[in-house]
Amino acid sequence: MSSASIVSIGNELLIGHTTDTNAAYICRRLLEIGIPVVSIYVAGDDTDQIVRALKRAAEDADIVIATGGLGPTDDDLTRQAFAQFLGVPLRTDSELLEKIRQFFTERKLQMPEKNAVQACVPSGANPLDNPIGTAPGILAEKEQKLLFALPGVPVEMKQMLENSVLPRLKHKQNGCFVVAKKVRCFGEGESAIAEKLGDLMNRRRNPLINSTVDSGIITLHIIAAEADKQKAQLMAQTDSDRLKSILGDFVFGVDDQTLPEVVGQELTRQKKTIAVAESCTGGLLAKFITDIPGASEYFTHGWITYSNKAKTEQLGVSSELLQKHGAVSEQAATALAVAAMQKARTDFAIAIIGIAGPSGATEQKPLGLVYISVSSYNSCQTRRFLFPYSRELVRLRAVLTALNMLRLKLRN
Repeated sequence: MSSASIVSIGNELLIGHTTDTNAAYICRRLLEIGIPVVSIYVAGDDTDQIVRALKRAAEDADIVIATGGLGPTDDDLTRQAFAQFLGVPLRTDSELLEKIRQFFTERKLQMPEKNAVQACVPSGANPLDNPIGTAPGILAEKEQKLLFALPGVPVEMKQMLENSVLPRLKHKQNGCFVVAKKVRCFGEGESAIAEKLGDLMNRRRNPLINSTVDSGIITLHIIAAEADKQKAQLMAQTDSDRLKSILGDFVFGVDDQTLPEVVGQELTRQKKTIAVAESCTGGLLAKFITDIPGASEYFTHGWITYSNKAKTEQLGVSSELLQKHGAVSEQAATALAVAAMQKARTDFAIAIIGIAGPSGATEQKPLGLVYISVSSYNSCQTRRFLFPYSRELVRLRAVLTALNMLRLKLRN
């Protein structure tokens, strides 16, 4: 089976100013046509660095796709690196140069002379048309390896990948289809889930199951490869169903479903409503809920009661209770959730109270301490959590945990 390697080029990727979304997009699209990506390299704006990355990529796979470094400025060195890697000189393509001039003429602009370098391609290589920009791509071959260079601008890269790269690669499937599915979990650690799955995560197994973690959400990636597409789809679906059966309530969704989306769908299905009262999360929970289109069907009220005064004046939480137990306490969270539900007249309410940091902690109430309360007409569940890491992650984990508590309450 053919495989691919990606080379992402640009200093902006190395210093953290730009996130490499191009590589993720290319990985997804290649996998959909049965070509897995086996490695990704990042190189700065330096010819030698790019050449080294191309060499490594070509050792890893028979298809290499590079993005970035095709602009007209002095730090755009991909075409020079390609020529050096191929061992050939650069040549100016007169037709290409005329197309670039025409691009500016159609916009009633004078082409800067620096743009002429974009008409240069390695000798023996072919330019790839860029219908929405001035940076043509490059298609070359070396020792039966297929090499592509695409612009780093995402909208240009995507269009050229779809129009000029993927059609050339579909014959590389070698009759093998790859189907990928995802099972998304929350509420259990990655190692604990791996223990529950046992031999299902064997690295020599087909389908292959990988796991990734982001802010407490564990995504299990199921990758099935077979000569028959329907068989690959059946294998992936069978494993998806098996994982859901083994992991039970820890599974909240499949593929690209999010916790707010799943909770919103269930509230809609049950025709229930929700209100929130937030302290340390400062409205983040309300944002997550209302990010979902149609949230007005179930979300009615939101309060950000950051101060004790707000908790008392807005929702009637007893000042004596706050003085006795503290604003960050099980009692305060419970009182806040019950009061929000009663005032909003909803079926459910969520309250979040905590210490997100970096200050405000004590020995008894450490940084990352959060109380989450989910109230309904017949019960109120309040739980204590201690989330590690930064202020941002404490707030994010609190919101996701609150949504998961509501999901389980709706389910049960």
